[in-house]
Amino acid sequence: MAGPAEVSFPGDKNRRKKIRVRGIKQASKQIQQRLERNLEALLEDPSVFIPTINTELGKPRRDPMAATIKEISQLSAKRYDRRWLSKRMVKRRGDIVCRALAGCLLAALEDNHTTVSVFKNPIYGSSSFIRRGNGKQSHMVGIQNYKNPKLRLLVFDEHAKHGLWFFSWNGGFVYTGNVPKVPDEWVHSTLDSASIQLNGTETRWTRGLDEKTVENDEQTDAGWLKLNFQNGTTIGLSQSSLAKSSEAFVPSIALNMIPPKLSEIAEAEWMWRPDGWPKDRELPPDGREQLDGILLAWMSMALEDTALARACRASILNSIDDGFVAGTSWYAQDCRGDFLEHLSGTANEKQAIEVILDSLDRGIHVRADGQTFNLESDVVRFEDFACHPILTSLWPEHGELVLEEIFKLTGDEAEVIHQKQMKRKQGFGAFFKELGATLSINQKLDRLPWKNNVLPSPLIIADKLVRKAADDGIAATVAIARKGKGLDSAMGWAWLVVQDRTESDSWRFDSSSRDKGSDWVPALQALWDAGEDLLLKDNLDAVEDYKVAMRRLAEVTGSNQLTDE
Repeated sequence: MAGPAEVSFPGDKNRRKKIRVRGIKQASKQIQQRLERNLEALLEDPSVFIPTINTELGKPRRDPMAATIKEISQLSAKRYDRRWLSKRMVKRRGDIVCRALAGCLLAALEDNHTTVSVFKNPIYGSSSFIRRGNGKQSHMVGIQNYKNPKLRLLVFDEHAKHGLWFFSWNGGFVYTGNVPKVPDEWVHSTLDSASIQLNGTETRWTRGLDEKTVENDEQTDAGWLKLNFQNGTTIGLSQSSLAKSSEAFVPSIALNMIPPKLSEIAEAEWMWRPDGWPKDRELPPDGREQLDGILLAWMSMALEDTALARACRASILNSIDDGFVAGTSWYAQDCRGDFLEHLSGTANEKQAIEVILDSLDRGIHVRADGQTFNLESDVVRFEDFACHPILTSLWPEHGELVLEEIFKLTGDEAEVIHQKQMKRKQGFGAFFKELGATLSINQKLDRLPWKNNVLPSPLIIADKLVRKAADDGIAATVAIARKGKGLDSAMGWAWLVVQDRTESDSWRFDSSSRDKGSDWVPALQALWDAGEDLLLKDNLDAVEDYKVAMRRLAEVTGSNQLTDE
C-alpha cells in the first residue's frame, strides 16, 4: 500500500534548516586566534594557568592546592592521549580542576575551533570558550583565558571555599595559602585601575580630599571613608566621589582576588562626627557598632556606594541618646534655643515646635519619611531640619495643643481648624500667618460697640459692610451692597457711593433707593472713617467716633434710638 502523499510548500527546497543551540555561537576570527594561542600554550605546559605559590604546600590529602598540582603532573604526561583525556574529562572522581583541564587539553588537540560556548556571569561578565566534558564551565573559562586577570581566578573558586587565597593583577598571579598575604604589587595595580580615580602613591585620595586630610585623619562636613590596606597603603574616598562613581568601588578591587573579601586585607573607618559634637567626646558605642556593620556590608558588596555616606551618618546620629539632633547637627540639652534657631522655618513654626517639646515627657524621633517614634532616652531627634515636614509628622497628635497655646483656640473651633489643616496640608508658615491674621481681625472686630445682628435695619447692613471691608477688603462688600431690599438697598447704594463703586451698578437700584441712599452718604462716610481708624489703623480712641457716627446714621435713616451696645 502506498504511503500518505508528501506535502510540500513553495520554497522548501531552497530553505536551509537552522538549528540554534542556546549558549553556542560561531567564533569570530579574533576569538578563534586567541583561544588557539591559549590552548597551544596549555598543551605545551598544562600548568601554565597555575599561580605563583607564595606559601608552603601541604599534603595532597589535606591541601586542595597540593592535590591539584599533583594531578596536573599526571595530566601532563597523558596530554596527547585523546582516549585517556576523553575518559578523564567526564570522570566524577579526582580533582575537579583537572577534570576541566582534561577537556581543555582535548580541545587543544582538535583542529576545528569555530564553534564556541558562551559563559555569562553577572559579576565576571561574558567570555567565549570551548566546552568539552563535564568540568565546570567557570573552570574551563578560566583555564582557556588564563591571561585574563579576573577570569583565571574562577578556576580556583572551590579552593577559595576551603579558605585558600589568590591574588591576580595584570603583572602577576599569586597563591598565598590559607592566609591572605596581599602582595604590594597587587595593591598598587588594583588601585591604579579602580573605578574611582586616586591621587598619590603610598597615601592616596580622591577629588574632594587632599593628602594632609587623609594623613592627619581630619574630619570634614560631609565625611569621608578611610581604607588602610594590609601593606600600609592608605586611601581616602570622599563622599562626593562615592556618590558620582559609575561603577562600584569595592568590586573593582575585590574581584581581583578570591575569595573577594576586601575586609580581610583592609580596614575601613568612616571619618565624620555630627556638627556640634565635642571633639573630646567619643561617639556612642552603639553607633560605632552599627557603623562597623555598615562598613562590613559595603566591603562585602552588599551596600551601594551612593548609600554608604547616608547610612554611616544615620548610624551615628540614631545612636545619640541625649540633647537635640536636627539633620546632621547636634546640640546639648541646655542649648535648646540654638537648636530651634538652627531649624529652617518661620518664627511661628519654631514656636509651635517649642510648644510640642514642652509637652513631651520623654524623647522623640521624627524620621525623614514622616514616621515618629517615642524614645526611652531624652534625645529629640529630627532627621530633617526643616520645620514643615517636622510639623507635618507631629501635627496629628499635637496640633490642638499648638492651637491652644499659641492662638488660644479650644473646643470645636480648634478641632475644626486642626482637622482642616491635616487634610489641606498647607505650608505651616503660611497656615500660621493666615490663622494669626484671621484671629487678629476677629479680635479687632470685637472692638466695635455693637455686636453682630443687634442693630435694626438698615443700620445692621452698614455695620456688616464695615466689618466685611475690614476683614476681607472693600471688593468683598460689593456683592452684599447689591443684594439689599427696601431700606437695605438704599444703604447698599450709599455704601457704593462712599467707596466710589457706583459706575457699573447704578442700574441695579431703583430711583427711590438711590435718592434715600444719597441722603445717607455723609453719615455713612463718617461711620466708615471711624471704623477704618479703629479696625485698620488701630486707633482705639475711634470707638467713641464710631458710636457718634452710628447714632447720626440712625437719625438720618429714621431708625429707633440706639442703646450703648
